[in-house]
Amino acid sequence: MLAIAALSNQTIVSGITESGQVQQTSDEALVSAIARSDQRAMRTLYVRHNVRVYRFVLRLVRDTALAEDIVSDVFLDVWRQAGAFKAKSRVLTWLLGIARNKAVSASRRRRHAQLNDRTVVGIADPAENREAMLEHRARSATIRQCLSQLSALHREVIDLVYYHEKSVEEVAEIVGVPANTAKTRMFHARKRMETLLETSGLRCH
Repeated sequence: MLAIAALSNQTIVSGITESGQVQQTSDEALVSAIARSDQRAMRTLYVRHNVRVYRFVLRLVRDTALAEDIVSDVFLDVWRQAGAFKAKSRVLTWLLGIARNKAVSASRRRRHAQLNDRTVVGIADPAENREAMLEHRARSATIRQCLSQLSALHREVIDLVYYHEKSVEEVAEIVGVPANTAKTRMFHARKRMETLLETSGLRCH
């Protein structure tokens, strides 16, 4: 993780002294540059996506240190295997797919069977008054509690669709199942979540 973190720090510095051209480069172009051993492109891709990959992995493995190690491994794989990326999906979808495979393998080794939603902390808007902030926190806590009652498979698709804004087709690719299976899981996950939220006194819309 230290090597990747060092790349991140260098990117922040370079962003102050260099033009914004690299920051505007598409993910696909960055991966192509990484395949040519372009370290600056690697740093840019890492800074752009490491937080989302980390949060996704953390919900799967329930361990911050392990999540950091997995994220490091994900981007090391990108550095080594960028040439194998065929652009059949978006780069972030590809990253999350790699991350999921590593997280599932790590969870099996450590016998972690459940996703961790307790690490998801809602950040309140500073402009909100205290009453609104408390209400927001209570609502977030209720949603997390409902999520914790979903099966691991259903919670995974909810996480990808609502937290990572993935389409059902992209979910199918990340999880490694047919699109119809992903659609079925999403349908049942939504129905179950609606029931849990209504039971808790929250409306879905």
